[in-house]
Amino acid sequence: MSKEIGEIIAKNRVKLGMSQKELASALSQGGVQVSNQAVSKWENGTTQPNATQFLALCGVLNIYDVISEFTDRQTYLSKLNDEGRRRVYEYADILGESGLFSAAVHIEKVSNIRQLPLYRISVSAGTGQFLDSDDYELIEVGEDVPMSANFGVRVAGDSMSPRFEDGQIVWVRQQQTLNSGEIGIFLYHGDAFCKRLAVSSKGIELISLNKKYPPIKIGENEELKIFGLVVG
Repeated sequence: MSKEIGEIIAKNRVKLGMSQKELASALSQGGVQVSNQAVSKWENGTTQPNATQFLALCGVLNIYDVISEFTDRQTYLSKLNDEGRRRVYEYADILGESGLFSAAVHIEKVSNIRQLPLYRISVSAGTGQFLDSDDYELIEVGEDVPMSANFGVRVAGDSMSPRFEDGQIVWVRQQQTLNSGEIGIFLYHGDAFCKRLAVSSKGIELISLNKKYPPIKIGENEELKIFGLVVG
């Protein structure tokens, strides 16, 4: 380094209004144990700080432009006065807080593409069709489809609007039981339905979200098969 380290330390310490003892205390609080005598020796050129002490000094003394401060080389900061540097630091803080220019290591997220069967036969309210078949196509799906989904079907009609519209794909987790209030895919009287299950003192009903369709009441001795839970 072509500039005297001791003189620079002393200049910046005085600029901050710190005594040698206060500088030593600040360094010690930061984990670098030194005495005020050590600071005095640095400033009068008797000794020089080691690398750890030097970096800690720069931090305590707010020396950010180390290159221009301790050498004859110029940087973009060295061409600015104190007010210009202050504005640079303020703008750097703004950029950092925005999160748009984070220096954190970016780990590229691997897209989780998988294939699920999409049945060609639709499910509907009054004209539901039989779902239990092998008439389906495998389609690629991404992370927008829940990982728990096993298959998909298309909704026919408007009985489940506004949540599910005519022609929309619903994704289903295959299971044989549902809780009351959950939306599932059901087989009843040979027809497949997308409905909300309601179990109450009135018995078992399949409920449409569209209020213009009345509930489908399941007879006490009638079979209701559950294909699965609608998950997306």
